[in-house]
Amino acid sequence: MMTVTALARRCGLSRSTLLYYEAQGLMRRPPRTGGNYRAYGDEDLRRLQQIGRYRNMGLSVAEISGLLRKPGDGAAAILERRLSAIDAEIEALRGHQRAILRLLQRSHRFRRNEMITKDRWVSIMRAAGLSEEDMHRWHVQFEKAAPEEHQEFLEFLHIPEQEISQIREWSRAAD
Repeated sequence: MMTVTALARRCGLSRSTLLYYEAQGLMRRPPRTGGNYRAYGDEDLRRLQQIGRYRNMGLSVAEISGLLRKPGDGAAAILERRLSAIDAEIEALRGHQRAILRLLQRSHRFRRNEMITKDRWVSIMRAAGLSEEDMHRWHVQFEKAAPEEHQEFLEFLHIPEQEISQIREWSRAAD
């Protein structure tokens, strides 16, 4: 025989959950010991494990109650309804996923449109005191240290592809 706490622990539940299932009629009211403790047996353990499997399927207490009352054909109808509900939930989540992806794409395009341009970057570099020769050395070092990032940076500035190729070529040649 097991107490309410021992049975709940064996099934990974809280004591209050087991008492709730009992109050909802999913579990029978067990006999009491001489010390007025609930005394659960192996049959109660198997039933609580079955309830746990149904809960893991996402079934409600009312659906579980129906399954336990009328196993067989009635159970199939309840499980088919749950399967349909899961399909609907998955489709709704896919819709959410598509909406989020669209927002992220728009956000990316927005950020890309708001990026700094080549002319603006050059004016910032000049304002910082860099000459044409300094900027050229900067490109050479950038290409040498991180060629892929250099490419990404030039794209970030919205420089046309042909001009990017030229910048990278003379940056590599100067080395």
